[in-house]
Amino acid sequence: MTRTRTALVTGANRGIGAATARALHRAGWHVVLAARDGRAAREAAEALGPGARGIALDVTSAHSVAAAREHTGPVDALAANAGVLLDAGTDPLTVPLDTVRATLEVNLLGAWRVCQCYVPDMARAGWGRVALLSSGTGTFGGGLRSGPAPGYSVSKTAVNALTVLLAERLRGSGVLVNAVNPGPTRTRMMPGADRTPEEAAADLVHALGLPADGPTGVLLRHGRPAPW
Repeated sequence: MTRTRTALVTGANRGIGAATARALHRAGWHVVLAARDGRAAREAAEALGPGARGIALDVTSAHSVAAAREHTGPVDALAANAGVLLDAGTDPLTVPLDTVRATLEVNLLGAWRVCQCYVPDMARAGWGRVALLSSGTGTFGGGLRSGPAPGYSVSKTAVNALTVLLAERLRGSGVLVNAVNPGPTRTRMMPGADRTPEEAAADLVHALGLPADGPTGVLLRHGRPAPW
């Protein structure tokens, strides 16, 4: 009998994270919904039903991430979705660097911190999938030339670099690591976007379900490798 795999989704109490958790649950995964607000995570998990559970996880806190790992045990897949957009409409010459630092703490170091805590288990098990949420605004081919949120854009460029580093470190281990660019998505962060959270979630679910010979260390856009 095939074991049901477990996925951890960060920032899972709303938006793309919540939609990803729903889609994974419908596909038969066990899902751990993680959010800084543990109560919101638990309520979202209860709405999904059996096979879902919610936990408090603040990606900016090493203690919180370690405590979450103690609570959940190993997982098979990670959707590192938690993120912030704090500097929309700013100029790289004037944006407060404290704002940039706070952005990097969540978007880059938060994802990195969770990977360091959970991915070694995957490598030891010989199977794992990691999807790091990226953005077109962090690509050299387009977004960085005109990005209206410089700290956010730089954080996603750094996520892309982290993707490559992790994928190379884990090559041959059975763990695939990819960045996912879902495009502008209608969430609290981007309320005017056209794409729905469900459409974006499909891209993350695809990355978590890649076959053994699937890509690793690439940026996926609608399921296909895209330029960095």
